[in-house]
Amino acid sequence: MDIKSYKDLIVWQKAMELVSVVYRVTDKFPKVEMYGLTSQMRRSAISIPSNIAEGRRRSSRKDFRNFLLTAYGSGAELETQVEIAKRIHIAPNADYTQIDELLLECMRMLNKLIANLQPNS
Repeated sequence: MDIKSYKDLIVWQKAMELVSVVYRVTDKFPKVEMYGLTSQMRRSAISIPSNIAEGRRRSSRKDFRNFLLTAYGSGAELETQVEIAKRIHIAPNADYTQIDELLLECMRMLNKLIANLQPNS
């Protein structure tokens, strides 16, 4: 497949899907968390496809890799925030399964893409 745009990257598409799911799940959080965990999780999720897109538009493989590393870091943040939400039972009726699955998939793809962009690879 010929990659013409970051939108052609499966990892970007999956990350966009992840953002939608995070928004749906965090809509179930108490309103008191609007500026707390809800905001943090949404920003972390948004950061993943945003950094993939920005990095893909950069002129070098090195820049792209650096932005992918940032996206990967945002994924780790989201992973931690989801774990916190689960542990404190912030939304007892929330189902985190889809977030967990999409996040794992995105992290694996990012890891592989980062490895493929290593110098001398």
